[in-house]
Amino acid sequence: MTESQVSGAPALEEIRFRLGIRQCVPPLLLMTVCVWSGTVLRAVADVGLSAFDVWALVLWIVLVASVVSPFGTTLTPSAARVRDLRRRTVPWASVQSVRVERVMGGRVVVLYEAGGHRTRLRAPMTAFLQGDRDFDEKFHVIGQWWPAHRGSDWVPVPPPGTGTPNRR
Repeated sequence: MTESQVSGAPALEEIRFRLGIRQCVPPLLLMTVCVWSGTVLRAVADVGLSAFDVWALVLWIVLVASVVSPFGTTLTPSAARVRDLRRRTVPWASVQSVRVERVMGGRVVVLYEAGGHRTRLRAPMTAFLQGDRDFDEKFHVIGQWWPAHRGSDWVPVPPPGTGTPNRR
């Protein structure tokens, strides 16, 4: 994080959210146990590698890559930069709301945009075995960052398909 002085108080230029090590290790350990136990059992039985073993190894490699990769969210004055399997920049002026949604027993932060598109943030998130004690505080930071940086010309846009009411 970098800071700058504006009117006597420090102002953050950007805030980064990444998954903590305690959030990354449990799924990695679980997948490692599953992949290697299956491989060892097949080797002991002299069966060789099956298509399942190959897919499990590929998934394990992807999971390891996701743990060491810079997945996360960076809040800047102009946009939210989301780093996931693909990178995306969501300008604050197009964001209509910031919400928490439940996904597979966990909670994630979602940005709803004017065109109806929704962007699920990789971090912060919290789930079983991937708990984040500070999730609510991080959501609150994002919820306050958006109105402070969306611009003075921001106007709410009605959700797609609602249109304008008929006037008589």
